[in-house]
This record gives sequence, C-alpha cells and structure tokens, in this order.
Amino acid sequence: MGSSIGRVDQVLGIDGGVLTAADLPPRTLKRWIARRKAEIVAAVEGGLLSESEACAGYNISPEEFSAWLGAYDRDGVPGLRARAKARGMRQRARDERLEFRAMVENIPQIGPD
Repeated sequence: MGSSIGRVDQVLGIDGGVLTAADLPPRTLKRWIARRKAEIVAAVEGGLLSESEACAGYNISPEEFSAWLGAYDRDGVPGLRARAKARGMRQRARDERLEFRAMVENIPQIGPD
C-alpha cells in the first residue's frame, strides 16, 4: 500500500518498534492509558495520522491533544498518566503561590518615615 504525499505507512513506536495504522488503539476506545495516548502522539508526530484525524477519529479535543503533546514532550509516557496531570496542576498552583508571595515581599513599604 503506497503513501499519499506527506504520509507514511509506519513510524517508530514508543517502544522503538514499528507502529502502523493496524497497531493503533481501536477508535471505539473509552479508557485512555498513558501508553495508548503515547501511541497516538507518536503516530501524529511521525506522520501516520494528522492531528485532525487523530482528534476526530478518537473524539479528542484539539486542546486535549495539545496537552498530550506537551506532557509527552516534557515527561514521556509517565507524563501522560492521569495522576501526572493532577500532580502537575498541584505543582503549578504551588509555584503560583510562591511567585505571588515573592511579589508581595518585594513591594516597597510606603508610609511615614
């Protein structure tokens, strides 16, 4: 089977093996685990699927897929775990609180000398 322009028939999978369209998770999938998300990310990044095909075929919003890409680029497969997302949200909230405290501490005190 030939590829259309800009398309490939196989890409490098997350385990270093060959990933083809036949290896992708079923489109009826309801429960996403990190490995399956990573396979879709690899398929899109490798040119096996377009981002719009992945989103439409797997009922994923473009924003959710973008979050998968960021998490995978940052932390690999472990970053795609649901717990990693919650941990990242807690870390961002903690960082924002620390940043706010630093800003408040650096406000010059105005008042009588």
